[in-house]
Amino acid sequence: MVELTDLERDALTELVNMGVGRAATHLSRMVNDQVLLSVPTVDIVSRQEASDFLSARERSGLVAVEQQFHGSFDGRAMLIFPEANSLELARAVLGGDLTLAEIVDLEQDALAEIGNIILNGCLVVVANALKDRLTISLPAVLRGDGANILKDKVGSADELVLFLYIDFTIRSRSIRGYIALLMGVSSLESLKLLIHAFIEDIASQDPTSAGTPHGPQIA
Repeated sequence: MVELTDLERDALTELVNMGVGRAATHLSRMVNDQVLLSVPTVDIVSRQEASDFLSARERSGLVAVEQQFHGSFDGRAMLIFPEANSLELARAVLGGDLTLAEIVDLEQDALAEIGNIILNGCLVVVANALKDRLTISLPAVLRGDGANILKDKVGSADELVLFLYIDFTIRSRSIRGYIALLMGVSSLESLKLLIHAFIEDIASQDPTSAGTPHGPQIA
């Protein structure tokens, strides 16, 4: 198991929140409404632990938007929502003028676009801050329970899950969700090294920040 120190976890949480904050701005423009996104918790767990967590919290099916990413660290990024929320999300993006049948027809494309905005916003901001560059695939929409969504597709027996809970609100609609980054141990170790270098870089620029990841804001 790869573990993050408290300082590394705080730094990564802050970077991810910057990414989803940027994504929230884009989504706000898309839905013409206020969107609030935050990631209060970050943890590294096994794929089984992540699946068990989702099964315990979400009794109905799940919808996930998946994108592959490659760089100094590789893996699969997933934006996961309870299936009951998927039509609400699609309705928010597509507008209120469409019939339910039309929304159902367009739901897949709408969810893929939402996932693309949030996952790209998250991954690109984190990679830029860590002075890395990622290649990100087009989004694919998956449906099923936690075990099906998170199942091993590439034969990575050592694959772990960087699991992030999301507070997701479109004004009056509260929609919980999750971001899961599935990576092998070597990729997580590479990410950990990049985070450590990021913290050291900030500390060297501002000695007063040595005990905290907060430092110069990243554009």
